[in-house]
Amino acid sequence: MFTQELQSKIDQIWLAFHSGGLSNPLSVIEQITFLLFIKQLDELQNRAEQEASITGELISPIYSEFDKGLRWSYFKNLSPEEMYKLFQKEGGVFDFMKAYGGKSSSFSKFMKNANFIIPTSRLLAQVVEMLDKIDMQDKDTKGDVYEYMLSKIATAGSNGQFRTPRHIIKMMVEMMQPTLDDIICDPSAGSCGFLVGAAEYIQKNYKQEILKPAVQEHYLNEMFLGMEFDPTMIRIGAMNLILHGIENPQLTDVDSLSQANSDFEDKASLILANPPFKGSLDKDSVDEKVIAMVDSKKTELLFLGLIIKGLKIGGRCAVIVPDGVLFGSSGAHKKIRKEIVENQTLEAVISMPSGVFKPYAGVSTAILIFTKTNAGGTEKVWFYDMKSDGYSLDDKRAVTKENDIPDAVARFLNRANETERVRTDQSFIVSKKEIADNSYDLSINKYKEVEYEQKVYAKPMDIISNIQKLDNERKEILDELKDLI
Repeated sequence: MFTQELQSKIDQIWLAFHSGGLSNPLSVIEQITFLLFIKQLDELQNRAEQEASITGELISPIYSEFDKGLRWSYFKNLSPEEMYKLFQKEGGVFDFMKAYGGKSSSFSKFMKNANFIIPTSRLLAQVVEMLDKIDMQDKDTKGDVYEYMLSKIATAGSNGQFRTPRHIIKMMVEMMQPTLDDIICDPSAGSCGFLVGAAEYIQKNYKQEILKPAVQEHYLNEMFLGMEFDPTMIRIGAMNLILHGIENPQLTDVDSLSQANSDFEDKASLILANPPFKGSLDKDSVDEKVIAMVDSKKTELLFLGLIIKGLKIGGRCAVIVPDGVLFGSSGAHKKIRKEIVENQTLEAVISMPSGVFKPYAGVSTAILIFTKTNAGGTEKVWFYDMKSDGYSLDDKRAVTKENDIPDAVARFLNRANETERVRTDQSFIVSKKEIADNSYDLSINKYKEVEYEQKVYAKPMDIISNIQKLDNERKEILDELKDLI
């Protein structure tokens, strides 16, 4: 549980970095992530050693006897100067972390250009001491700590990329219900929040099945697929996944929309994504098959084309889009909506309140859920009007009692029983024909009916009479007050 005390500890670490001369938020997060990863490696070996002492089985150690001086439990007790030298020297703590998993692992590839940039021994010792006091064994706590750190990226949203709140990720994952057979992809992975959310769902719902060797092989090496062009974010994402037990995530450092990613076709059985919301690209750099599907420079439209291309037949998708995608009148907007409605199977449109991405932006968004068929299949589309996500819709995002997420998830999973709902309800069904007749407009306001409550007001002459009566009473009271004086 992410308590006020834990938040205060993270704030103190953040302040220590700032005071120590490292103020770039993304750099701070990366350096903290490196240290958390090193701490986790030590904890993983401790756990394996404890289990081995009970079972008598041999373990494959992370640290050999020769490397024991590089373990967190050892160097945390050194003097600041000795600790700093151990991080900086060739083959030291930082180099060991970079090489973790072997030279062929995807993790090592992304770590190749990683740098240890904590400027002083005093700052390193200070941060190690602070992090040592934080218990990150609980996965929810670990996720909350990461979420809170990422919220501190003051520049987030400057290029259209918005950190997806953890509770929204969890809602989308619960709606899509990942299975052990899935290949789960996020083509705009960032810190890999969606992939981590899917992994946590699998771990929770398939506790016994996941222990089978064949399932483990798929889970650790093939199930999670992500793309990200920012080298810092892909390192953070890789460590985030490994910290959550995914040893060899299939992450690719590539611009998802580019020709360099042209082989992303019929690969994923489930896509969870929150692509960039704004900006335009040079069409010449975009994969031709994506352009053929949606002839546009707008990234939010191009990503929908990429998702359709990347899904296997029968693959499902839950993707966050800005509201403009739902009702935009350009040819590209209409074409991609028609593609999803007519050639694929559109399942649901979930309208979210505009404060979900605050304090970064007040943009209104929705979640599109569809299945790739390349043969149509849309008959009826389920709409849901989410008015609250459990947090205030201002920049403070304080916890509130009002929360539509549990209701939205439950109704989506039982949407076959929603046919009797009326257009004034929070959720309802719209036929494909009606959507097609409205130029494939998918905005909920196009179909939702507002029930107006009739109010009866007094007649004007009655109101005037009441005012005169009050005026006379006021005059009488003033006259009495004058007599008393």
